[in-house]
Amino acid sequence: MLEADAIKLFKCLADKSRLQILKSLVKEEMYVERLAERLDLTPATISFHLKKLEDAGAVTSRKEQYYTMYSIRKEVFMTNILDIIKEESDEADEQKQREEAYRKKVISAFFEYGKLKSIPAQRKKERICLEEIAKVFEVGKTYDETEVNEKIEAFFEDYCTIRRDMISEGIMKREGTKYTRKQ
Repeated sequence: MLEADAIKLFKCLADKSRLQILKSLVKEEMYVERLAERLDLTPATISFHLKKLEDAGAVTSRKEQYYTMYSIRKEVFMTNILDIIKEESDEADEQKQREEAYRKKVISAFFEYGKLKSIPAQRKKERICLEEIAKVFEVGKTYDETEVNEKIEAFFEDYCTIRRDMISEGIMKREGTKYTRKQ
């Protein structure tokens, strides 16, 4: 199910009358007048809600003699909500562009001539700065503590704090005096 279809369906389901209509249609196919009688609503109101449900793909209709019979589309409701959430968003590219623009803004604010001016107070901004410094380390390669200190000191004088923060953020892994970049 596409994201737009899921949004339309969820909005449609956020109405008590529509839910009552669906509960009735789960039991059996019905026509407008019968649903109106059962739910104590006017046929015009039922028709309005059925149109919304049909537009959202929740129900189908077919002509049978003088009546239009409505039935629930069970396959729509068999869709796992986790599958809908896991699906790539329509706005994924825009989100990535916004994230990259934010990263660049943070890096330009906290780095000057390739050196870190100060450690950001905000954890999110600090994480971006730590990831930028971590680019000097190869992923999976093991480094001695001295080598790590020298590489970090090229960016910031207080290499101990940066090294410790990289470990706590999961960017680097420490085993004794050996360090490895994790990501």
